[in-house]
Amino acid sequence: MKVAGFLVQNAPFLAAGALMTFMSSFGQTFFISIFAGEIREAFGLSHGQWGGIYMLGTTVSALAMVWAGGLTDIFRVRVLGPVVLIGLAAACMAMALNRLAWVLPLVVFFLRFFGQGMSSHIAVVAMARWFVATRGRALSTASLGFAFGEAFLPILFVALMTIIDWRYLWLTGAVLCLVGVPVLGWLLGKERTPKRLAQSTGNVGMQGLHWTRGQALRNPLFWVMVPAILGLSAFNTALFFHQVHLADVKGWSHMELVSFFPLYTLMSIIAMVLSGLALDRFGTARLTPFYQLPMVVSFLIFAAASEPIAMFFGFFFLALTMGANTTLPNAFWADFYGTAHIGSIKAMAAAVMVLGSAIGPGLTGLMIDLGFGLESQFIAIAGYFVFATVLMALGIGRAKPMLLRAKATWTE
Repeated sequence: MKVAGFLVQNAPFLAAGALMTFMSSFGQTFFISIFAGEIREAFGLSHGQWGGIYMLGTTVSALAMVWAGGLTDIFRVRVLGPVVLIGLAAACMAMALNRLAWVLPLVVFFLRFFGQGMSSHIAVVAMARWFVATRGRALSTASLGFAFGEAFLPILFVALMTIIDWRYLWLTGAVLCLVGVPVLGWLLGKERTPKRLAQSTGNVGMQGLHWTRGQALRNPLFWVMVPAILGLSAFNTALFFHQVHLADVKGWSHMELVSFFPLYTLMSIIAMVLSGLALDRFGTARLTPFYQLPMVVSFLIFAAASEPIAMFFGFFFLALTMGANTTLPNAFWADFYGTAHIGSIKAMAAAVMVLGSAIGPGLTGLMIDLGFGLESQFIAIAGYFVFATVLMALGIGRAKPMLLRAKATWTE
């Protein structure tokens, strides 16, 4: 199916996915970190203390995802999605109204759980389940919501903070989430049914089976993938979480740094679309093992950059991996483990991802407080991605012979 025909025929479902990925922005690190300076000042927190609070709230949200993520195997998106958006709106309101430091971990928990966790999870699981032959294109199209939020919200809200109190901007986020509720219901008036679709047209995984979550957790391949999922989430999150501090270290203004975000997002979109097309043609087994290699180059550049323009090249290589990350890992679970239980299996991967996003800011914030600068940390992070890539290549290479593809009966 040609791209134009694919988009037109599946517009409501793709738009619903894009809406959920965009709304996840209000619980994503790139958005929350915009207000890092204001939050630390309002509550009298150091970098390490704020990082610790963020780590605590995010870690608990990762644990909650283990259970809640499996709900996507039971409930339709048009039922579960509005509940998640209302919860995210309430979390945004809590950030705006809260004046107590001890409540802050709870606020972070709800922002991360409903935003980064469930909003993202619902979107990618729906795409992986609803589409088979065109799964790569579906994932890349729905993930445009991530890209749009990442491109425009930081620079917009940084600019708005010069004229509007930061707490009112969180109320704006709450309103946008509530507006998304009826829009999602309208888009999914005739939603595909998860269980029926998974049983009748979903594809099987390794050994021709639909793996359960328990079986997946007992399979070595899942644990081989954990360092890659954990590290990418941890250190990409840390980069954006400490964006204000990074600008200070480099001697640049915050606006100089965030001005690269739209370019980074544009490059991510290009990488995302290309990876989606490549995924449909070559499959996850060939592409997944090496998609994190550009992160090595990226963090080495971030460590050495002395002028703002050098960050362009760092963000270019970062975009190559992050663009591919929106399609390859999400399709990987469906390809290798089947789609019948994709929600609960993907929930475990999402929990690892959320846990990584908790560890990254907390660990790097602690290291900053102990005197280990971000630039030195970036060099070590580059080495970590070399390790993760080697592990993925070995693990997927060993599992590949067991990968049997059933002929898909759904060929959007």
